[in-house]
Amino acid sequence: MINIALFGPPGCGKGTQSKKLLEKYKLTYISTGDMLREEIANQTPLGMQAKSVIEKGGLASDDIIVQIIENKINTNPDSNGFLLDGFPRTVVQAYILEGLMLRMNTSLTCMISLDVPREILIERMTERASRENRADDKSMDIIQFRLQEYEDKTRPVAEFYSEMGKFNPIDGTGSLDDVFDRIESVIQKSLENIWLNFILFGPPGSGKGTQAKKLAQEFNLVYVSTGELMRKEVASDTNLGRIVKPYLESGDIVPDEIAIKLIEEKIKQNHNAKGFIFKGFPLTIAQAYILDGLLQKMGGHVSCVYEFTSPTLQCIKRLTARSKTTNARSYDMNMEVIIHRLEVFEQRTVTLKEYYSKKNLLKTVDGAGDEDEVFNSLSGAIAKALKNLR
Repeated sequence: MINIALFGPPGCGKGTQSKKLLEKYKLTYISTGDMLREEIANQTPLGMQAKSVIEKGGLASDDIIVQIIENKINTNPDSNGFLLDGFPRTVVQAYILEGLMLRMNTSLTCMISLDVPREILIERMTERASRENRADDKSMDIIQFRLQEYEDKTRPVAEFYSEMGKFNPIDGTGSLDDVFDRIESVIQKSLENIWLNFILFGPPGSGKGTQAKKLAQEFNLVYVSTGELMRKEVASDTNLGRIVKPYLESGDIVPDEIAIKLIEEKIKQNHNAKGFIFKGFPLTIAQAYILDGLLQKMGGHVSCVYEFTSPTLQCIKRLTARSKTTNARSYDMNMEVIIHRLEVFEQRTVTLKEYYSKKNLLKTVDGAGDEDEVFNSLSGAIAKALKNLR
């Protein structure tokens, strides 16, 4: 998702530039001002609550704004992203937006502030009042009040997003095309810094490990396999390796605190990466929440989840065949362990699939086919996802 917030005082040109951005990036437009005026025109309960405040140039309450924005988001579940015009206007609203984005498993891509001198703002708003007959521009007193409201309440929002590295001030004067070019430059730079994180999960022997490595190489992403990380610890006979060895040999799930430590370290070692492909984690609903927390802590989120499906018999055949190669795992050698691992997977991943399905992140991959056929199909899907996400 591409989520952009246009920021700046009344009259800086946010509405005009929004139209160009919507056309370019196919985003859903969220203009709190427009939506409030529509609610007022339709004389809805929310509109009536906001009317007296809006006509005086004040800001509608956060409760009203949140309800309006949530309604807009809920009616556009498959949106490519959102363009926010006029929100957030306060630090409280900035926290509200972060919560909304987190619930949607996304984040704000960037905030772009259009800086325009005060005298030009007043000139634009005065002209707009006569052209559009807008109540919130109808007198100089209201214009001055709105500008002061911006200075007093909205400027701290700039500090909020500056600390997150997402605030981008640009010159809002000049031709429409010149300003748009400056905005485009910021957006493209912000998109380059977005992590794209994919999860591949499926039963043991479904082929997810083979495909994950190939995809990581194809798309220049970092491959993260908890199993591989743990086997390295075992091979090096570290304290951690001695702890996880019995779990690996029995086919049971390793305690979450160990997986967290290994994944977090892997991410920190590759902080300049374009993104990650996770294989073998998460396997449970608890681990899904853990991964969300890890990525959120480092400024990322899960982009897409691919579930590999494969008949149980074929998984057993593949694992048995692997036991006779140099890639054999200790848990490939025992049929009882193989069956146990397949049973654990089935039991533990039901809620995981529901979790990602509700987030509209889950895609199904037929892992039963030829290796190259599966790769071609999956790489095409990821290439499409990369294009949509960026």
